[in-house]
Amino acid sequence: MSEVLVVGSVGYDTISTPVGQREHILGGSANYFSLAASHYSKVNVVGVVGDDYEEDHKKILTDRKVDLSGLQQIPGKTFCWEGKYENDMNEAITLDTQLNVFENFDPKIPEAYKKSSYLFLANIDPILQMQVLDQVESPKLVGVDTMNFWISSKLDELKKVLERVDVLLINEGEARELTGMWNGVAAAQKLAEMGPKGVVIKRGEYGFLMYAENQYFILPAFPVKDVVDPTGAGDTFAGGFFGYLSKVNDGWNINHLKQACVHGCLMASFTVESFGVDALVGLDWAEIEKRHALYKSVITGH
Repeated sequence: MSEVLVVGSVGYDTISTPVGQREHILGGSANYFSLAASHYSKVNVVGVVGDDYEEDHKKILTDRKVDLSGLQQIPGKTFCWEGKYENDMNEAITLDTQLNVFENFDPKIPEAYKKSSYLFLANIDPILQMQVLDQVESPKLVGVDTMNFWISSKLDELKKVLERVDVLLINEGEARELTGMWNGVAAAQKLAEMGPKGVVIKRGEYGFLMYAENQYFILPAFPVKDVVDPTGAGDTFAGGFFGYLSKVNDGWNINHLKQACVHGCLMASFTVESFGVDALVGLDWAEIEKRHALYKSVITGH
C-alpha cells in the first residue's frame, strides 16, 4: 500500500470570522492535511508539539489511522496562530504568531517513513523542506506549499526546493508575489519554469487553476452557502489531492492530477463549513461520495 508523508506544523489556532470566534482550537497544516488524506490512504506525519499538546488531539488523528511516530513532543509550548477574517473570507489577517517549539523544529524522518511513495512539504522554512528532501528515498511524487513570509525572506532557498519537486500548490497571492504577475494563467506558466512539472493555484471560493504538460485545468469551487472558517482549506485541498494520488498510486499521470484537484476541492469544501478541523473529524466516505456526485452536476450541468 502506498503511503503519504506530510511534514508541517501541528498547533493551536485562535480564529475570528464574521460568524464567530474560537480560541485555542486544533490547527496546523499537518493536521488539516492528514485528516483529509487519511480518507484515501495511509498517512505519516512529521512535526513537533510541546508538552501542552493534548492526548485527545493526537487521538483524533490516530483514530483515522494516521501514524504519529514522527511527531516529536518536547518541553515547551505548541505552535500557536491567531487570525481573523473580515469582509474577504479568502484572506486571513494574522494577529499573532507564537512559534514556540516550532521555532527550532528539526525534522527527523523515521526509517519507516523514508520509503513513503508520496511526500508533501507544507509551508515550513525552505531550508527544512530541503533537509526532508535529502532524507526521503526516491518518492514517486513530491509536492510543496509555501507562504508569503518565505517568498520574501528566503527566496533563493525556496527556488532550490522548487527545482526538486513535482507539484507546487500555492494560493493566488503567493503566486503573484513569487512571479510578479497578476494573471493566474501567466503566473502558473512562470512558476512551472522554476522547476515543478505541475502547478496548482488555489483560488479559494473561485476554485483552482492547474497547469501541467502545457495544459490548463480550471474548475470552480464546490458552492458553499455558509462559509464559517476558511482556515486550513488550502492544506485540506492538498490532503485530498495527495490522498487521491496515493490511492491510485500511479506516480505522475496528468489525468490523475486533474482528478486529484477535484478531490482537493471537495475536501476543502467541508473544511470551510465549520471552525478548525471540526467538519473533517466527523466526516465519512459516504458524505464525500455524495458531494462528489453533486460537484459533478455543478461542473457538467447534469
